[in-house]
Amino acid sequence: MVKVHNKPVNNANDRKSFLIYLTFLQLQDSSKMFGAIRDFFRRHRRKFIVAGVVTGGAVLLWKYAEWKLDEWREKEAAECLAMARRQHHFDSNQRTCNLTVLSMLPKLKETLLELLDSEKLIAELKSRPENKVAIWNELKITCFCRTVTCVYSTVLLVVFLRVQLNIIGGYMYLDSLSGKNGFTNGRIHATPDVQKRYLATVQNLLSDGLSDLISTVHQAVRNVMQGMPLQKLLSLQDIERLFGSIRCQVETTKVGEGITDNIHPLSRYLLASEVGEGESSACQLSQDDLMFNKLMAETRDMIESSDFQTVLNTCLDIGFSRVLDNMAEFFRPSLAAGGDSQDFGPTCIHLALAKVIPVVNGQINVICGEAPNHFIQEMLLMQCVKDFAANVYEAFSQPIMDPAHGP
Repeated sequence: MVKVHNKPVNNANDRKSFLIYLTFLQLQDSSKMFGAIRDFFRRHRRKFIVAGVVTGGAVLLWKYAEWKLDEWREKEAAECLAMARRQHHFDSNQRTCNLTVLSMLPKLKETLLELLDSEKLIAELKSRPENKVAIWNELKITCFCRTVTCVYSTVLLVVFLRVQLNIIGGYMYLDSLSGKNGFTNGRIHATPDVQKRYLATVQNLLSDGLSDLISTVHQAVRNVMQGMPLQKLLSLQDIERLFGSIRCQVETTKVGEGITDNIHPLSRYLLASEVGEGESSACQLSQDDLMFNKLMAETRDMIESSDFQTVLNTCLDIGFSRVLDNMAEFFRPSLAAGGDSQDFGPTCIHLALAKVIPVVNGQINVICGEAPNHFIQEMLLMQCVKDFAANVYEAFSQPIMDPAHGP
């Protein structure tokens, strides 16, 4: 504590000297205080350095964490946007597929009616010919062949178009991403001409493929039903067994002796032979030809896969089951016959084969009928078909990061 003497100050010089003296004393105290502070920092210098480094590191770490969090948020937003965009493209692709199937049904029905003309045989029967029994037997074979072929062809059309449109849809999605945000498809682009040429291959199913399928089914129906008399009484279960026997012959192929082919027998009706697809590079194929060949090879791999066989078999089982459901209405007991109709079910009623033939013959109008077509709608909305379509699209729409834009 600075002691100040309480002496009276008589003049201005004394007051000035007194102020200078006080200032000197204060400076001495300040010098001692700063010296003490300097000594304190000198003694604890290492602690202050460590504290500074820790504090600075914490600030830098916080800034880095904020930057990484912002980067993660931007990445998540971009991924969500890309996912939503791909989902929208996929949904649009499925709607296109459904509309394509419905638009091709009239052509399929027309071809079946032309190649399996049961109406012509019915007209001949009305003219009371001498070979009436022979015409009835031929009508029997034709009607069953037409219904079975109708189920096969519609199911093949639904599943095959799912494969085609989701393969080309995946390529179109990747083409839309090419060169954007560092993405590249790493493949040749599917030009509109290639897309048109590729999608036109489904016409093989409606022409040569359908003719071959009819020949196979016709032979199977003939083998199963050739000796069956028109007076034979059949229940709905008997018809189900007939369909099962026909399917067994159509869907089973033997390669060599006792060896079953792993590829589904119906796959051969979808695409034409591979002649011209594997030409040598010396032929100087154009980019469009290379892309078309690549699409065809990938399509063949897909329709020869076990997933395709599983979906196809499931759809066929449901398809033939729905045909039997439609026919069940004709196997219900008549209330006019007396008795309680609840005691009888469709499986208990028997009809002569001659009466079953018109019922079978009319199933094409249900299977390939105009909208609303419940048979086709059920095929299109089956969960296994949706899952299969999603897997195909997923396989061909996965973007690949360009290495030049990688992390």
